[in-house]
Amino acid sequence: MSNRENFSSTFGIIAAAAGSAVGLGNIWRFPYVAGENGGGAFLLIYIFIVLILGIPLLISEMMIGRRAQANVIGSFKKLGPKSSIIIGIIGLLAAFIILSFYSTVGGWTIHYIYASISGEVFKLDYQQYFTNFKDKSFLPLLWQVIFLIMTAIIILGGVKKGIENCSKVLMPLLILMLIILMIRAVTLPGSKSGIDFFIKPDFSKVTGKTFLAAMGQAFFSLSIGMGAMLTYGSYIKKDQNLTFIGFSITIADTLIAILAGFVIFPTLFSFNVAPNQGPGLIFVTLPAIFDQMPWGAGFSTLFFILLLIASLTSSISLLEVIVAVLKEELKWSRTLSTIITTILVMCLGVFTTLSWNTFQNLFITTAQGNCMYIFDICDYFSSNILLPLGGFLIMLYVGWYLKKDVFYEELSAGVNNKFTLSLRSMIFFIVKYIAPLVIILVFLNGLGII
Repeated sequence: MSNRENFSSTFGIIAAAAGSAVGLGNIWRFPYVAGENGGGAFLLIYIFIVLILGIPLLISEMMIGRRAQANVIGSFKKLGPKSSIIIGIIGLLAAFIILSFYSTVGGWTIHYIYASISGEVFKLDYQQYFTNFKDKSFLPLLWQVIFLIMTAIIILGGVKKGIENCSKVLMPLLILMLIILMIRAVTLPGSKSGIDFFIKPDFSKVTGKTFLAAMGQAFFSLSIGMGAMLTYGSYIKKDQNLTFIGFSITIADTLIAILAGFVIFPTLFSFNVAPNQGPGLIFVTLPAIFDQMPWGAGFSTLFFILLLIASLTSSISLLEVIVAVLKEELKWSRTLSTIITTILVMCLGVFTTLSWNTFQNLFITTAQGNCMYIFDICDYFSSNILLPLGGFLIMLYVGWYLKKDVFYEELSAGVNNKFTLSLRSMIFFIVKYIAPLVIILVFLNGLGII
């Protein structure tokens, strides 16, 4: 495997992997879930869970990839046993399904950049505009294809020239845009109420559901269980400090989620909008708010460009999971692997994007009487079943199959201080005993059993 591609620098690894973790979940889902679960109280619980559980989970998945120096299927074939390949298959399937509907939302984001620049989004009722766009036109399909082509172009550049170089530019740009929007948000009249809501804990609203929501958000935000971190881990050189990289990725991911909170909550409270707006928050509520702000069209454009960058840094990691498997297992070229993967994702993407249009009659009804369309089914199946199951099996694999000395060896590489070395036993204990139990709780919660 000596000719295998690698990241060229620690910063490149952190930028790429943090980019994978940072996505729509940080900028939309985190503020929305925090808004439903007590604001500041949720924030404290979330940070605690990320530090205690998120880092060990992240490090373990990257460790498998680096140990094997192979893709999500090849890693388990190489490290054994043969039955463990099922873990890789789950990750591969999760990446494929998630990318099919993630690219749908990525396409919406591109459209809203255009609609903000042209002012089109501000001319109609915001809910009606979003509904007409999503349900009654084929524009979403065009934008989805463009989004996937943009993702594929980056992947065609390879690990260093494509993924790493792009991430080194996009991630700092994303943070800069967030800071600009945050400065504008916290200086709006009445924004202090939103800041207080976000940073002042209200423990009266904390229940078992709050802890489970925080665990689920941390788990999904860090891209654990979908093969992305394992694949990126396989591009990390043996002399680089995996513990430092894991901490850095997690801190960057959490920082961006917090920055997003300081953008969303002050803005919502400034215009007396409830913080639990759900799916319509980005594409309905925020455009309405931007329209009432000075230079609103400019800030709306900036926000959706920010969202596009976050979407792209995640989508390239998901596409790379599949491309790496085709490239290494079938010995195809990167170009052919990327083209085939993009076409396959587009095929499923047609169904997710036109869920409320051409395929609106294809749905299932939940016990609560709600309709789940193809988009919703893909989201639910991947987020509530594949990711928790994949993450759980990875923890069992690392904690109970791989020997402790293998774990210690990988975490010792590139380390020259005693403190980092002393963390190995604690991380391994969490991986072996604590993390599987937590994931079971999140899994059962996702299925509605608890």
